[in-house]
Amino acid sequence: MANSKKTTSVKAAKAASKVLRDGRTSKASKTAAGSALAQKVGSKKKSN
Repeated sequence: MANSKKTTSVKAAKAASKVLRDGRTSKASKTAAGSALAQKVGSKKKSN
């Protein structure tokens, strides 16, 4: 994955969080929402 300096706004992060919590959204929507939250400034990143 390429490194990007772009970040997700607070408003977009809240919308993405709502998508992830909604059981009716598609897998593609959840993938996009997860990607947006991963780019959020100050987000916790998973350590391997």
